[in-house]
Amino acid sequence: MIKPVIETLKALASERFTVEYPEERESLPDSYRGMLRLDIETCISCAACERICPNKTITMVEIITERGVKKMPQVGIERCLFCALCAEVCPPKCLTLGKDYEVNVVYDKRTLIKRPEELE
Repeated sequence: MIKPVIETLKALASERFTVEYPEERESLPDSYRGMLRLDIETCISCAACERICPNKTITMVEIITERGVKKMPQVGIERCLFCALCAEVCPPKCLTLGKDYEVNVVYDKRTLIKRPEELE
C-alpha cells in the first residue's frame, strides 16, 4: 500500500517530460505550410485557385470591396490538404500559406469555412 504513494511522490519530484503549451513553441521549418492567407487588395478574381484545388475546398464567393463587388476565394479548412497548389498557381501571389497551425475546437464544421475577409 505504501509503494504507490512513494512512486507518486517520486513522479511529482521528478522533471517534467512534456513541453509547456503555448509558452514554448516549436520552431517551424521554412517549408512549413500552415493556414491560408489572402491579400484581398491584390486578388484579381481569376479563380485559378478554385480550379486547381484537388479537394474542391476553394469556392469563389462575392464580397463587397471599395471597388465594387468582386469574387474572392472562400476556403473550407476542414477539407484543405495544405498542398500549396493554390498558392503556386495564383498569378499575383495573393494567396499564400502562413505559419499558423492552430485551429480552435468547433462543434459545427460550418465554422471552418473561412470567408475571404477571414483569410486576411
